[in-house]
Amino acid sequence: MCENCRPDVYHIGVSMRAIYWQPRVGHHSRRLSRAWPAWHGLLTGWLVAIVVIAGAGCALRLVRAGAEFAALAAAAPSQSTSGVRDVVLVGNNWQGTAVVFDPNSFEVLTRIDVAPDRQERLAEINSRLDRRVFAAQIRDRVGEGNDQLVDDMFTSTDGRTLYVSRPSLADVIALDLASGKIVWRTPVAGYRADHAALSPNGKILLVSRRTARRVHAIDTANGGIVGEFESGDEPHENNFSENGQTIYHASIGRVFISSTNRLADRFKGDRWLQIVDGSTLQVRKRFDMGKKLKEFGRPWKDSAVRPMAISRDGRFVYVQLSFFHGLVEFDLQQEKVTRVLELPIPESIQTLPLSEYQLNSAHHGITMSGDGTKLCIAATMSGYAAIVRRDTFTFTVVPVGPKPYWATTSADGQHCYVSVSEQDRVAVLSFDEEREIRSIPVGDPARPPGTSPRAHPQRVRTGKMR
Repeated sequence: MCENCRPDVYHIGVSMRAIYWQPRVGHHSRRLSRAWPAWHGLLTGWLVAIVVIAGAGCALRLVRAGAEFAALAAAAPSQSTSGVRDVVLVGNNWQGTAVVFDPNSFEVLTRIDVAPDRQERLAEINSRLDRRVFAAQIRDRVGEGNDQLVDDMFTSTDGRTLYVSRPSLADVIALDLASGKIVWRTPVAGYRADHAALSPNGKILLVSRRTARRVHAIDTANGGIVGEFESGDEPHENNFSENGQTIYHASIGRVFISSTNRLADRFKGDRWLQIVDGSTLQVRKRFDMGKKLKEFGRPWKDSAVRPMAISRDGRFVYVQLSFFHGLVEFDLQQEKVTRVLELPIPESIQTLPLSEYQLNSAHHGITMSGDGTKLCIAATMSGYAAIVRRDTFTFTVVPVGPKPYWATTSADGQHCYVSVSEQDRVAVLSFDEEREIRSIPVGDPARPPGTSPRAHPQRVRTGKMR
């Protein structure tokens, strides 16, 4: 039996029980529509634990990256860029669509169905007990009663293909943008696909295997898995350096455990910031940010790194942490925390129990301006975005509405796109003016704003299309 199997059994058995005691989270706190009895949660937890032992969770334990991965990592990007235009893509997680808009006119250009095989995949899930159990947890605990159909997405460098990670369907697909048909489909190990990253040359797609402590490296040409590296519990954020030689990765632990006491913290699992070699997939460095903050003299209640932004020279990484309203500057050369910024907390959120935070996230979204002088923050629980000046850590708060869920820098570096998930829109902020300059509706145009179910826009990415 593999070395990590026994801890996983005990952790899952306990933590799955805790799922059924968690509140349903939104900007306005609501309890889950059905609270399962404690004995049912415990039974389900042990069932899931047995499934994990018997399934693929322990099948692949070694980091692997062979000659095929090395060749892809070193390959030159596609030169077929004639007729290609810049676009911005917004993933509507609950609706299963990607909305595409023009970065200059802000006009919505098209809507893409990223789950054309939805019924086939759901039938496949319902045919297996283990898949049904995990899909139910994703739907009820993470999706607030909705299937999660798109977590992350990137376009190919030639603008012909869209790569999509689909959490509830536990897979990654490539869609032909001209026909809307699936070119290839790759199921991930475990039961949930999560955050992704596309290498600068467009040849490799990293996808976090959320329930399997691994990150897949996928060949974008055919969907083949050509490598992987080890993560902590609940692999999450992935970023490539500009030259593709370094990968910045973080695992967030079992975020369905919302308590921060010491005993509960042990069951959350390993939460690391990792620096990974982009050519070999070997983990170069691994940091526990909880320990680093304690060394800095500012201990925090959770060590999980959420989204992050990296300076262009690769020296500094700016991280968001579970439950923390602000950001931490970490110097990768000195391997220490250098500054901490606390951002405003509305009075209504100050009195809110931590159990009602959005999967432990106080803030979930951070990006850097093109010139590297400012940061843009999505203050998820607080309903605002913030523009932070890197040199002084002074900031401007920009109200945007309930549950801003991601922040992405425009291709020209001038704007910050913030998905406002409870309003089905994207707020466009100017880094220079430090204010919102445009609002782009991305929900179902046939549905009145504010009605349920929402499209729930989350990830925003810049890309190319023909």
